[in-house]
Amino acid sequence: MRLTKHSDYALRVLMFAATRRGELVSTEEISSTFGISVHHLVKIINKLGKAGFLDVRRGRSGGLRLAKPPEEISIGAVVRCTEPDFHLVECFADAERCPITQACGLITPLRRATTAFLEVLDGYTLADATGTPRQRRHRRLLDLLD
Repeated sequence: MRLTKHSDYALRVLMFAATRRGELVSTEEISSTFGISVHHLVKIINKLGKAGFLDVRRGRSGGLRLAKPPEEISIGAVVRCTEPDFHLVECFADAERCPITQACGLITPLRRATTAFLEVLDGYTLADATGTPRQRRHRRLLDLLD
């Protein structure tokens, strides 16, 4: 299973915001830290804001911060929000495209694998990804990138 860059960047934005403990951070700051275009980040931030993960404030003194505590943000929920689909094979999207769909023995194990993948991610929160020891390491990494 592979996540899109959209999901990767969304998780980075949330982790960055989590390490800033409620202070407003700018899109430009995130962009320069991770080397992601501002234009691309704006789309991601808007989606995360609409989904209730971020509190986004527009304008000159605006910025973004987590809309809820990191303990309440499920990694699985973020991935579901940012991934376009979980079609591991084309027949998941269109069963009529494959002539063996009716007798295929791969559909069930692949669906179960997808479900298991998301269930594991549901067991982790943003706090787990940025917890105290990791948070210190994450901040050090961000300092190195500055």
